[in-house]
Amino acid sequence: MKTFRLAAVLVCIALAGYGFYRIVLHVRAPVVPAIIDRTDDAHRMLASSIDARVNRYFFDRPPKDRTGSPRLVALTFDDGPYPVETPLLLDVLRDLHVPATFFLIGRDAEEFPQLARRIAAEHHEIANHTLTHPADFEQLSAHSVQWQLEGGADALETMVRDPSIRSEMRPPHGRFTEATVRAAQAAGYSVVLWNDDPGDWRSVPAATLVEHIERSATAPDIILLHSGRLTTVEMLPEIVARFRKAGFTFVTARDLLRRVPHSIVNHPAKTPI
Repeated sequence: MKTFRLAAVLVCIALAGYGFYRIVLHVRAPVVPAIIDRTDDAHRMLASSIDARVNRYFFDRPPKDRTGSPRLVALTFDDGPYPVETPLLLDVLRDLHVPATFFLIGRDAEEFPQLARRIAAEHHEIANHTLTHPADFEQLSAHSVQWQLEGGADALETMVRDPSIRSEMRPPHGRFTEATVRAAQAAGYSVVLWNDDPGDWRSVPAATLVEHIERSATAPDIILLHSGRLTTVEMLPEIVARFRKAGFTFVTARDLLRRVPHSIVNHPAKTPI
């Protein structure tokens, strides 16, 4: 009898230890979400504390059945517009009949307003990438975050009209904290990140970008790219062809987020292309 009780106690300890191990060490649901809606609890989604990990483990777990995850892909382009690379990028997107989302910098758009207008005229989405693209965005006060977003929106709206300018933002360099996310939410913004960063901001060959995107493809997929890179323009026809062959449809980030529950966007299904 004593042996049975000891075995039962050991089993309970093992199960409790495994549960703790899962929550503390293996909870990645999500480590960095692709979308933090303006109504989301930023602490629960981003904090590394034990209470936040427990909440993510029990309440933000991915859906059990993701076999039917929508095959939608959103190409998103940060920065700019730029006088050389952006027109080339727009030419390729037009030829491929692919809509995209451009997170534009307010001051850059003021320098090249005709390009901002062309992006809108060709039915791409325009969202907010702040006024000046500060390198230390994650260190800004709430007031400064909101000043950057308000200034970026004001600048862009002198040239174009798009509801995403005042509802979707992406932090410069992808740098943020729970505090800066909360500041953006307080200003009325959802923080749109990504499912895949192939690293086109580095000097890498187009073939390397294609291989990375192909290996990392998910359904759905928000891909982080940059409008100031010629290698990105070069690789687009190949990657668009591969996604389409795999049954994907290209949409803007706004359209994807309207059509797919955020829980699916934050926990997409791995999908080979």
